[in-house]
Amino acid sequence: MARAGAIRCRDLDGFPCPECVGLAVQLLQAHTAAGPSGMTRLADIPDSATAVLPSERDAGTGLNARTVEYLADCKAEPSWLREQRLAALRSFAAEERTVRWAPPALADLPLDTLHYYSAPAAVWAPSGAGSTTRVLDALGVARDEAAFLGGAQAQIDGEVVYDSLQEEWARAGVIFVDSTRGLTEHGDIFRPYFGSVIGRDENAFTRLNAAVFSGGSFIYVPAGVKLMAPLKCFMHLQGGGSSQFGRTLIVADEGAEVTFFESCTSAARAGPSLHCAVGEFVLGRGARLNYVALQNWKPDVFNLAMLRARLAAGASIQWIDCNVGGRLTMKYPCALLEGEGASAEAVSISVARTGQHHDSGAKMFHRASNTSSTITSKSVSMGEGRAGYRGWVEMPASVRRCRNHTECDALLLDRTSRADTYPAVRVRGYDNVAQHEASVSRLDEEQIFYMSQRGLPEDAARSLSVNGFVSDLVRRFPLQYSLEIKKLIELEMSGSVG
Repeated sequence: MARAGAIRCRDLDGFPCPECVGLAVQLLQAHTAAGPSGMTRLADIPDSATAVLPSERDAGTGLNARTVEYLADCKAEPSWLREQRLAALRSFAAEERTVRWAPPALADLPLDTLHYYSAPAAVWAPSGAGSTTRVLDALGVARDEAAFLGGAQAQIDGEVVYDSLQEEWARAGVIFVDSTRGLTEHGDIFRPYFGSVIGRDENAFTRLNAAVFSGGSFIYVPAGVKLMAPLKCFMHLQGGGSSQFGRTLIVADEGAEVTFFESCTSAARAGPSLHCAVGEFVLGRGARLNYVALQNWKPDVFNLAMLRARLAAGASIQWIDCNVGGRLTMKYPCALLEGEGASAEAVSISVARTGQHHDSGAKMFHRASNTSSTITSKSVSMGEGRAGYRGWVEMPASVRRCRNHTECDALLLDRTSRADTYPAVRVRGYDNVAQHEASVSRLDEEQIFYMSQRGLPEDAARSLSVNGFVSDLVRRFPLQYSLEIKKLIELEMSGSVG
C-alpha cells in the first residue's frame, strides 16, 4: 500500500516506474530550459533599487491625520469621504491593534515605518519606453491583455496606474475601474454596496484599510450579462516599506457571470512591506463569480487580505487561490450563503519555506436552506516553514438540507517543517451535514531515492513530489496560471535540499 503523500503512476505529476522517471527527466530539462511559453519569468520583475519607479506622490512614513489629508488631497475627494477616513483613523488609533489569535509573526509588522500612500505616475498604455510601462511589460500586462483578457488593471504600490476594458463589454454596461473612480464616477452604484459586506470596525486592519484605502477594483456586471473574457488586476509592491490598501468591490447583478484574476508580485528591496486588502462581493440571484488569485511575494511582504461574499438565491462563487512567498499570509475568504440554493467553493494552495508562515483557509456561513459549500486546502512546508489551515463552517437551527465538505492536506518536507489545523464546525438544525477530513504526511524519502537513482537530481525529485501532491488542485487553475504555479514550485524547491 502506498504511503500518504507517495506518488503513484496514475498521478499526472508522479513518476515511480523507470520509464516514467526517464520521461520526467526529459520533460523537466526541457521545461527548465525554455519555461512555459509566454510565462512571466521572475527574473523579469524589477528587483534592484535602480529599477524602482520614482513616486509621483508620497505621504512619507508613519500614519497620522496628515497622511489621510494628503491622500484625500491627491485624490480630490469629497468632504464626506475625507471625514469617513479620519473617523476610521481615530477608531484605529483608539482600539487594540493586536489580533489575539493571529500568528506570532504579525507582531513583527512595523506599522510605524511604512509608507501608507505612495504611487508612481499613471500611463495610458501597458507598453512603451517609459519607466512605468517597462514594469508593466515585465508583469505581462500587454501580453495577457492581447491574449485573452476582457480588461486589465495594474496597481503599483498605492495606486492603479493603468486600466482598460474592451469596448464590447463597455457597451454591455460592464464597469471596470479603480475604487476612486468607482466612488466619483459611479457613486450611484458603488456607494450603496461600499462597506455593506465588511464593516469598518470588524478588526484593526479593516479600520486601517478604511482610513487609507487606495486602488483596488470596482467591477459591475449588469443583469444577464455573461462576461466571457476574464478581467485581471496586476498588483505590484516595490518593497522597502511600501504598502497597498486595495479596496475591491464586485457586484454581479441577477444572472450575471464574471471571472476575475488577481496576480500579486513584489520587488526584492530590503524592508518589510504590507498588502492589506479588503474585498467585498455582492452576487444577485443566479449570478456567478470565479475569483482566481496567484500571490508570489518576496520574503519581506506581510499579506493580510479580508474577502467576503454575499450570495442571493441560486448564486455561486468559486475562490481559487495560490500563495507563494511572503513573510506572513493571513487570508480566509468568507461566503454568506443568504439565498436558497446558493453555493460556494474555496480552493487554496500554500507553499511556505523557512521564515514564512501561511495561515489560510475559508469561512462558510449557511444562512438559507438547501445551500452547499466546499473547502479544499493543500499546504507544503519546507525547512522551518509553517503553514496552517483555519476554517469556520456554520449551519444554524433555522436552515435545512445544507451541505459542506472540507478537506485539508499538508505535506512536510523536512523534520523542522510545521503544519497546523484550526477547524471550527457548528452544525444545528434538521438534515444538515458537514464533513471534515484532514491528513498530514511527510515527503517519501524512498521515492526521492528511487527517482535519484534513475538520474533525476534530488531538487528535481522533491519538486516533482510536491507538484504531484498539489496536482489535482493546480488543474483547477486556468492553464496560464497552472503552468506558472508549477514553475514557481520548482523555483521554490531549488536549493531546498538540506
